[in-house]
Amino acid sequence: MGRRNWSRDSTSQGKQHFSHSHILKLVNPTEVETLTCNACEQPNNNNKPNFYGCSSCQYFLHENCFNAPRFLDHSSHSSHPLTLLASPTYSSRSYTCKACGSVGNGFCFSCACCEFDVHLQCASCPSSLLVDKHPHQLELLFGSPFEDKNIVYSCDVCNVIMKTDDWLYYCAGCDFMSHLTCTISPEVGVFPIQQPHPNPNPNQSPDPNTNSAVEMINAANEAHEQIIAAQIRARIEAQGRAAALSLWD
Repeated sequence: MGRRNWSRDSTSQGKQHFSHSHILKLVNPTEVETLTCNACEQPNNNNKPNFYGCSSCQYFLHENCFNAPRFLDHSSHSSHPLTLLASPTYSSRSYTCKACGSVGNGFCFSCACCEFDVHLQCASCPSSLLVDKHPHQLELLFGSPFEDKNIVYSCDVCNVIMKTDDWLYYCAGCDFMSHLTCTISPEVGVFPIQQPHPNPNPNQSPDPNTNSAVEMINAANEAHEQIIAAQIRARIEAQGRAAALSLWD
C-alpha cells in the first residue's frame, strides 16, 4: 500500500511534482509528435493514459507515473520500504532493475541501504494473471522457483536461459515460466490508496484532530525522506573511502 503523491499546489491549470521545479500541465499526446515519459522511459502510444508535462523543459510524465506513491511496501523487499527516486543516486547515473535485470535511467523504487532498485513498471506487475500464452493462472515470483538455486531454466516463451534472481511468472502445475516482458508489456499501474471517509454532515466544521493527523503524516514523510538522504550520503562516503584505499594500495 502506498501513499499517493498528491500535490499541495494542484490546480486546474496544472500540478506540481516533486521531480520537477515547474508546474506540469495536462498535455494532449496527439498534439505532440514524440513524447516519452521521463519516469518510466516509455514512449507514448494510444494505450497510455494522460500526460502531464513542462513543454519548455520537454519533461513529461504519464498520469500513472505522476501519481506513483513516494513510498511503497513491496513484497519483493519486505525488510525495508522502497522510496521513489526521480533519478538514480549512483555515480553512473543509472541502476540495474532487480526485477528484469535491465538498466534504467529514470524513476525507480529504491532501498538505499540495500542498493535495491526496481523500475516503476516492474513494481506495478500484478501478483497473478491470465494470458493467452498459457491456459492457467501465472504467479509472480521474485526469483528461481526451485530450492536448488543452481538449476538452470529457460523462458518457455522466448527459450532464453533466465537469470535465477530475475522475477518471473510461473505455473507450478505445468512448470511453465516466462520473463516479465515475455508475459506482458509492463506498465505503471494505478497504485491503491486509502480513500478518506466522506463527511456525513457537509455543513459541519472540519475536525481539528484530522488536521493534526495530516500534519503528523506529513512530518513522518519528511522524517523518512531525511533518513533516506542520510543513508545515501553514508553510502557515497563509504564508496569514496573504498576508492581512496584502492588507490593507496
